[in-house]
Amino acid sequence: MIGSGIFMSPQFVLSYIGSPGASLIIWALSGLVAMLGALSYAELGTIIKESGGDFIYILRIYGQFPAFFVAFTFLLLVKPASIAAISLSFAEYAVAPFYQGCSPPQLIVKCAAVAAIMVVAMANILNVRLAMRIQVVFLVAKLFALMVIVIGGIVIIAQGNVAVQQNAFDGTNLGLSSIGMAFYQGLWSFAGWYNLNYVTEELKRPEVNLPRAVIIAIPMVTMLYLLVNVSYLAAMTPRELMSSNAVAVTWGNKVLGSWGWVMSIAAALSAFGSLNGTFFSGGRVCFVAAREGHMPDILSMAHVNRLTPSPALIFTTAISLLVLIPGDFQSIVNYFSFTAWFFYAITLSGLLYLKIKKPELPRPYRVPIVIPILVIIAAIFLVLAPIIDNPAIEYLYVTLFIFSGVLVYVPFIHFKLCPGLLEKVTVFLQLFLEVAPADKNL
Repeated sequence: MIGSGIFMSPQFVLSYIGSPGASLIIWALSGLVAMLGALSYAELGTIIKESGGDFIYILRIYGQFPAFFVAFTFLLLVKPASIAAISLSFAEYAVAPFYQGCSPPQLIVKCAAVAAIMVVAMANILNVRLAMRIQVVFLVAKLFALMVIVIGGIVIIAQGNVAVQQNAFDGTNLGLSSIGMAFYQGLWSFAGWYNLNYVTEELKRPEVNLPRAVIIAIPMVTMLYLLVNVSYLAAMTPRELMSSNAVAVTWGNKVLGSWGWVMSIAAALSAFGSLNGTFFSGGRVCFVAAREGHMPDILSMAHVNRLTPSPALIFTTAISLLVLIPGDFQSIVNYFSFTAWFFYAITLSGLLYLKIKKPELPRPYRVPIVIPILVIIAAIFLVLAPIIDNPAIEYLYVTLFIFSGVLVYVPFIHFKLCPGLLEKVTVFLQLFLEVAPADKNL
């Protein structure tokens, strides 16, 4: 979970909601929603012990047609958007030390983002263990960065030099669209609460480790995020925070002085680690969807020596680079969140169906039925609030894109047109990429 969000989203949360006090409430509630959602997904993961997350759950509960829309949207929009946004976060912080006092050129930022995506893609394609070692190393970097910010905030508060001392709720914007957009940015920082469900087959004892990871991690991350935001608000005025392109760098320059560049490097490393984790899970969605016949067969294959789903990872990389070209961080996160929470609601409705209609299914782990109901209500609010309060044509485009999957499903999945051409392409790519069909437990 800890990645680019906590270094990029605070200024957007504050600008949408309007006041420091309300922004802290948004952060706390975002952590609560992520916690309840993750607990619900943990039960699904112990009932359906297959990798693939939302796709595999909707496939097993609702069938082929709805599941295809999940695969289509996640592979062509949600996961690439997530990768593009995180890579932009990395790039903003990586180039910030070279452009102190001004915003870096967008071309430089985009080039740095492309480089990050390519490096992470190569690491995941070459070796799973290498990808996991990268994750562990960068975990240390991100925790170091956040602990420096937390300790710095404690020192500032102890000295009494607090930028925001009173009237914490002045200027709060209670419009539905503003609250929804603030939640989009806050929940983006918790994105990853569902990642273990994408790799369930690669977990040891998922019925124990899946809920355990959720219960340990999310409350800890929520508390850490709240302390970091308090530190930001202690060091900066709301205006300074909202105008910052890289809030951790601004904080570092004000608190650490000449050592402020350390925060830029630490934040970039954190975003890089998050990018690596997103790639690891995102490639598995593509892999599982192809294995179930919803994508070309080549995407369900693994390298014969490295045992990595390299075709799926290459495909994810290519789409992510396309999304990166026209996008900026704020808009990418908003459209990602709108689309993702639409499907989270559908997935959790499937959990309600299993609880009511199939209580006899073995469940090593259970959540009270009220928990998924609360998350579904939150998801409906997150999808509808921005549209009702401040409709924008972009949301219509996203919705049309989701349902355009029918144009692919009917001819190519249902009627299986052009099988001969696909078979020739698959054989060529198998030889070229040195991949072969993979067993489920590979």
